[in-house]
Amino acid sequence: MNDAVPAPTPAPAPRKRARVRAPELIGKGGWLNTGGKDLTLADLRGKCVVVDFWTFCCINCLHVLDELRELEEKHRDTVVIIGVHSPKFVHEAEHQAVVDAVERYGVEHPVLDDPELATWKQYAVRAWPTLVVIDPEGYVVAQHAGEGHAHAIEKLVEELEAEHEAKGTLRRGDGPYVAPEPEPTTLRFPGKALLLPSGNLLVSDTTRHQLVELAADGESEVRRIGSGARGFADGTAEAAAFSEPQGLALLEDGSVVVADTVNHALRRLDVATGGVTTLAGTGRQWWQGSPTSGPAREVDLSSPWDVAVFGGRVWMAMAGVHQLWTYDPASETVEVAAGTTNEGLVDGPGAEAWFAQPSGLAAAGERLWLADSETSALRWVDTEGAVHTAVGTGLFDFGHRDGAAEQALLQHPLGVTALPDGSVAVSDTYNHALRRFDPATGEVTTLATDLREPSDAVVVGEDIVVVESARHRLTRLRLPEEAVRVDAVAHRTRRAATEVAPGALRLDVIFQAPAGQKLDRRYGPSTRLLVSSTPPELLLAGEGAGMDLARTLELDPSVPEGVLHVSAMAASCDDDPANEYPACHVHQQDWGVPVRVTGDGAARLPLVLAGMDTAEA
Repeated sequence: MNDAVPAPTPAPAPRKRARVRAPELIGKGGWLNTGGKDLTLADLRGKCVVVDFWTFCCINCLHVLDELRELEEKHRDTVVIIGVHSPKFVHEAEHQAVVDAVERYGVEHPVLDDPELATWKQYAVRAWPTLVVIDPEGYVVAQHAGEGHAHAIEKLVEELEAEHEAKGTLRRGDGPYVAPEPEPTTLRFPGKALLLPSGNLLVSDTTRHQLVELAADGESEVRRIGSGARGFADGTAEAAAFSEPQGLALLEDGSVVVADTVNHALRRLDVATGGVTTLAGTGRQWWQGSPTSGPAREVDLSSPWDVAVFGGRVWMAMAGVHQLWTYDPASETVEVAAGTTNEGLVDGPGAEAWFAQPSGLAAAGERLWLADSETSALRWVDTEGAVHTAVGTGLFDFGHRDGAAEQALLQHPLGVTALPDGSVAVSDTYNHALRRFDPATGEVTTLATDLREPSDAVVVGEDIVVVESARHRLTRLRLPEEAVRVDAVAHRTRRAATEVAPGALRLDVIFQAPAGQKLDRRYGPSTRLLVSSTPPELLLAGEGAGMDLARTLELDPSVPEGVLHVSAMAASCDDDPANEYPACHVHQQDWGVPVRVTGDGAARLPLVLAGMDTAEA
């Protein structure tokens, strides 16, 4: 018998990874969710820090907030998530708006309000959302743009935990998050409203994950539907669970279809009993490559924000993928009706149209009106499925300007309402206003101002009842005969343009498969790159789709500025030969990069999808 103790197997050496000292976190708006304390990177030393650059208008940013919840809970004693709020729209630079958004979306970690994009610039961020991982010694070790990276970040966090536990540089314990006191209001950031046949009003009480039926006065509570806990469950009014519900529409049988946004589902409310069932969606988020049609309960959806009945089908504003989908109650199937998933403003046949976070729908005769929030546009679909724009020019122009539709401006509208005279009211959310577009004259006017983040409105007799989301109430207004006059204001997106050289520009999308994964080439190329520009004349060569994540673009020196639209996708799978069915993951991101062509500009444009740009490290 051999009693010798075998030598311990040495632990594998940690992976060598690029490290860059993390810049300090600074923001003029200060800190939220810290109990009034200002944080520094020194305060976070010893923790794995995930910095989430987000803005509350951005649906992809909201997806990432949900992706991070599990990581946040599972590694609560070693990981600190820091949100850095970096605004796109003027309204998002208002401090109170950020305070509201943090509560509205259930953000349970510290948030730095950075209205001047100071930290965004220090970290050379180019897109919302972007995630940066800082190790316990204060070095940046990874950067990810877009959605779908939570699994990779968790793997990296586990590596960092083991590495720094061994070095003695990991500090376990509670993080700096301090929960704010809850406010006792009947509604909390309500989203949409619906007039019921009874004359009562049904409201999606979004932040409390419930539906609330109010009496005709719009104030007295009749009943609540949903447990109030975030979840996905059918059942009675008390047992059913929603996750940030939004849009509501009345079906022919008198029931209500609900856009259950964060559950990526359509639900059905039996108004008589209060019972809730699921009509469409699996509870999983749709990703590129997933089915785009089929049995409604078997197809994934992506953040349906509003619903309307048009042409015998339920139309969904599928904010998460910049499309319109439909649900057919007769066949119980879903399919894409319009949109390519590319983000932008392009009219034409439904299959060729581009949207940018459609968030409000209203059927009126032979038109389905649409609030396309990220392009600050009012658009419509005809009975043939073609898409048209009434107001709005694209992703980067917004403001509050009345007059002829071709020069009028909105700012991130979330709702649209058909009015009795054939015109439409627009809940112009970030302008805190109710606007009106008259198709007969082509004119845009202002109906009301001083409405705090209006997100929807319903006509009740001669009144219009507005959902004032950030005032947590419904506000009743008499439909005015004359519009309110306001001073015209025009804005462009707050991001500074990237200076690039004329001629050849090397575009590099950086993607490094996470540890333990490899690019999935079993069924062909595992990457995809799509490039276009606004105006189209900016690009002499290099536009279109391809499989390589690097490409040389040719810029026209006679076009001084514009926007490069870049969409990238990469699929990676677990690299374990023993696993016959490895888990696979899709990483994707759309960038809209404002550029200015100058003689001494850069000849290379790196965009980080996942990993580190070693050429700049």
